[in-house]
Amino acid sequence: MASLAAARAALRYGLVGLGLALLSTAQLQLLLADRLQRDRIAQLGPEVLFQVRLGELALDRLPPATLARLSGLPLRVGAAPPVRRDRVLARQAALLRQELCRALQPCPDVLPANTDQRGVWVELLAPLEPVWLLAPIPPVRPLPPDPWLLLAGAGLGGSVALLLFFWLEVQRPLRQLQAGLAGVGAGPGPLSLPVQGGTSAVRQLRRRFNAMVERLASAEQERAVMLAGIAHDLKSPLTRLRLRLSLAGLAEADLQQAEADLASLERITSQFLLFAGGGDHEPPVAVPLDQLLAEQAAALDERTLSLSLEPLERRVQPVALARAVANLIDNACQYGAPPLRLELCAAEPEGEGFRITLWDRGEGIPEARWHQALMPFQRLDAARGGRGHSGLGLAIAARVARAHGGGLERLEGPRGFGIALWGRSCRIRSQVDGS
Repeated sequence: MASLAAARAALRYGLVGLGLALLSTAQLQLLLADRLQRDRIAQLGPEVLFQVRLGELALDRLPPATLARLSGLPLRVGAAPPVRRDRVLARQAALLRQELCRALQPCPDVLPANTDQRGVWVELLAPLEPVWLLAPIPPVRPLPPDPWLLLAGAGLGGSVALLLFFWLEVQRPLRQLQAGLAGVGAGPGPLSLPVQGGTSAVRQLRRRFNAMVERLASAEQERAVMLAGIAHDLKSPLTRLRLRLSLAGLAEADLQQAEADLASLERITSQFLLFAGGGDHEPPVAVPLDQLLAEQAAALDERTLSLSLEPLERRVQPVALARAVANLIDNACQYGAPPLRLELCAAEPEGEGFRITLWDRGEGIPEARWHQALMPFQRLDAARGGRGHSGLGLAIAARVARAHGGGLERLEGPRGFGIALWGRSCRIRSQVDGS
């Protein structure tokens, strides 16, 4: 099957190359016809000029009939020789006249000859009556074309066919493969590429890419089911433990400690559920972002978190964006240093993007460990673990950023340390302490 497809492709592009070669040869023949005609007349001009001068010199001593018999020159006596209506021959007659006028004065008339032999009539200066000399001009044969034109046409047609082959069978499939690879890990998942078309190596690459996509989708599905199952199964035991603690009659300090541990477990469970769900399928809606951010910051007083929110309405995934901003604010409160400042403004003067900025005075994440901080279930050190933190805060924010066409970026500035959460269509930039 592969050899048959390759043979069909070779035949198809071979026919394309042959057609282009014939077309380019015909075009070159037309383009060079005038030049070839001029060269032919330029070569014929000196010979006709010699015959004209010889005939005019002999006519001073001999009558035209005697001159024609002795010299063999085709001469005609009369004022009006028979003229043929032929545009090509008329063009050649005009070119020959230009050649003769450069050497003869007065300039002789040159007319297309209507005779059995193809040629033109050239007027001679005779003492008694008009005499015309027949100058033969061989016909122009467009076929077969010049071998060099055939070679040039074949080269041009073959080059164009090769370019089409590389573009349609190699370059375009590789661009599709590149676009598919760029979509891996960004959003719900890349679509499989069609296997048909392209060279055998390109088809093999497509098949391997599709197999990789299927393996990634299967692994992602298994991971999501596992995380969701674990988190869901932990909710019921945690609820029963909370009930039993309330009935156990523990001391106040022990009860508070146990409640804090249960709250940490519930927070970890909630983070697992959020990370497993991802929010990739949430439909985007137009929401007032200033109100959305104000709701996320409502639990903090003005001394801890100050707001500078420009009224903006954008089309986003509101639940996912609220989770991301809540995670970043929580990380800033847990690991950073107050005061915090949350800002919202348009990212572009006339565009649809926006920018959210959250500053704190913490030390932040070292640049060398930034990539590790974005990985799920990764904590930079035990001191940054805190209660109820499983290393998913920045991973969830990064996933939300990718869903909006962007990512997370580490920043440092005069206001402290920051993280930029940005997107293409909805550019979200967030600067927090680093957790």
